[in-house]
Amino acid sequence: MAIDLGTTNTLIYTKGEGIVLNEPSVVIVTERDEDVVAVGAEAKSMVGRTPSTIKTVRPLKDGVIADFKLAEEMLRHFINKARDGRGLIKPRIAICVPSGITEVEKRAVRDSAEHAGAREVLLIQEPMAAAIGTDLPIHTPTGNIVVDIGGGTTEVAVISLDGIVASNSTRIAGDEIDEAIDQYLKKTYNLLVGEQTAEQIKIQIGTAYPLELEESTLIKGRDLVAGIPKTQKVSSREIREAIKEPVTDIVNTVLHTLEQTPPELSADIVDRGVVICGGGALLRGMDRLLSKETNLPVQVAENALTCIVQGTGRVLDDPERYANIFI
Repeated sequence: MAIDLGTTNTLIYTKGEGIVLNEPSVVIVTERDEDVVAVGAEAKSMVGRTPSTIKTVRPLKDGVIADFKLAEEMLRHFINKARDGRGLIKPRIAICVPSGITEVEKRAVRDSAEHAGAREVLLIQEPMAAAIGTDLPIHTPTGNIVVDIGGGTTEVAVISLDGIVASNSTRIAGDEIDEAIDQYLKKTYNLLVGEQTAEQIKIQIGTAYPLELEESTLIKGRDLVAGIPKTQKVSSREIREAIKEPVTDIVNTVLHTLEQTPPELSADIVDRGVVICGGGALLRGMDRLLSKETNLPVQVAENALTCIVQGTGRVLDDPERYANIFI
């Protein structure tokens, strides 16, 4: 079983079946005893709509486990759901982790998976899994650069001969873009919106690069001054300005990694270009902005949202070929 344990979504791939689970990494618990009320998609539908007796928890923050107990509960729920009650043998699990993860954070991931029912836990760096999932030739002595913009982290890595030659990880990604939209609406329009609304605005009219025809949408929230519901019209130009800071940080992480790349591999990257994946890669204009700032061809992976778990699944399907990949 391969797991992409993401800040925003968790995906599970099982051998012979492909991706069997794709659900939000959210848990709803009671305020008093922290008893689990709902997990995954069911929990996501309740975010921002719960009474004071129950609360929303995201067990992962910035790509790593923030709440050990609830991460374990969430993993157990997802593993059981993916297995659908089949077999009594504990599964062998490969989990993706950020390249900048510490030893303590690695142990937290391993322990959570073992307590959730894993027989053996293998760890794979997210950029490596993404490269395998997007069919980059990682076994050859050529330079390949992959940019994974997730919910909690942005991972940039130059890969050659089954190894990461240069890499950088920043804990600025999709969640920080949502937060920037939320803060902009508060400051500019005294409008308070929920985290799901901020995410929808990003998806609908968010852009990293100017559009030929700017768009606008109506946003519903609460007026911070009057305290009553309010509707506000916002343009894609405004949202682009609002998210400029986190987007610039992501671009700078890519540029910093390119500066660390050996010249021979840099020559390969000029020919091969950059592959971007993860939910943040789907932000409109992100590829054009990166191309403009790096002077390199940039393409969005076809399977941008699933390439990490698919890459991890391939490693599990052929462990001998990818023996050097595991951390």
